[in-house]
Amino acid sequence: MDVGTTRAAPVHAALSGDGLWYKDAIIYQLHIKSFFDANNDGIGDFPGLISKLDYIADLGVNTIWLLPFYPSPRRDDGYDIADYRGVHPDYGSLADAKRFIAAAHSRGMRVITELVVNHTSDQHPWFQRAREARPGSVYRDFYVWSNDDRKYAGTRVIFVDALRSNWTWDETAGAYYWHRFYSHQPDLNFDNPRVLKEVLSVLRYWLELGVDGLRLDAVPYLVEREGTNNENLPETHAVLKQIRAELDAHYPDRMLLAEANQWPEDAKDYFGNDDECQMAFHFPLMPRMYMAIRARTGSRSPISCGRRRRSRRTASGPSSCATTMS
Repeated sequence: MDVGTTRAAPVHAALSGDGLWYKDAIIYQLHIKSFFDANNDGIGDFPGLISKLDYIADLGVNTIWLLPFYPSPRRDDGYDIADYRGVHPDYGSLADAKRFIAAAHSRGMRVITELVVNHTSDQHPWFQRAREARPGSVYRDFYVWSNDDRKYAGTRVIFVDALRSNWTWDETAGAYYWHRFYSHQPDLNFDNPRVLKEVLSVLRYWLELGVDGLRLDAVPYLVEREGTNNENLPETHAVLKQIRAELDAHYPDRMLLAEANQWPEDAKDYFGNDDECQMAFHFPLMPRMYMAIRARTGSRSPISCGRRRRSRRTASGPSSCATTMS
C-alpha cells in the first residue's frame, strides 16, 4: 500500500494543535511484548496496552513511545525488521494498532514509534530479492555490496564483542554485504534513489495511520564513502533533509527524533538548520543520570562532573528543536 499522495487526517480534538508539542512532552516508553498481556499467552499485545491507557494517562503522560512492533525474527529485539507495514502476530493485528492510536489520541496522548532507516533484517523481502538479483541492478543495489571485505577500512566495528568486520559473505549473492550492526542486519544503500523512495513511502504509511512522531534509528550511518569513518557524512544529512521535507510538506505537526549516539557537537548537527530532525538524544547525559543514582556521591556526582567536562561540547540547535533522553 502506497499512500504517498494522500493527506493526514485532522488532529484529534483531544490533542492541541501546537506544532512544538514535542518540546515539553512527557514521554512513556514501552515495549508491547512486556507491557500487558490481554490473551494470556505470556506476551504483551496491543489489546493489553489499550486496556491500560487510562492508567498511563493518569501518570501525567502525554506521549507514548513504542519500541518496534513490526514482523521480525527479533534477533535484535525487533530492530531487525522484516516488514515495515505490519504488526508482529504475537502483538496483535494492524487493526489493533489502529485502535491503539485512536484510543491514545482520544485521551490526549500522542504516539511515537520507530522508523529503522539504516538497515533491515536479512529476512526482509528486499534483501532476499537483492541476493538473487543481478549485480549492479536496481534491486541488488538496495543494499551495499563488495567483492572483498577491505572496502571502507577506516570504519569502526560497533559491536566488537560480536563482530570482527562490517562485511559478511553471502553465498547466494556471491559477494560481501555491509552492516554497521549485526550480520543479520544488512545496511540499506541510500545511493540508490529507490531506497529513499521506499523509506518515504513507509513514513507516509504510518503518519497516515495517525502516528505523531518517528524515531529514526542509527541515523549517523546512512551513507558510506571511501576514506572516511562513515559517520555523520554530509550525504547522510542530505538524506535526512529529504525526509524532513516530506514531513513538512504533508505532516507539519509531526516530529522526527534522531537516534545519533554521538557527542553533542555532532548530535546537534542532526537538527540541521531546522530542516532535519526536530529532536535528538543527548547520549552522554543519559548514562550519567543512572550513574548518579547508583553512586549517590553528593555534589560531585557523575552528572556534575560530566557537565564540567562536556559543557563546552554541548551546543544548542534551532529554537524549534530539542534534546531528549531515552
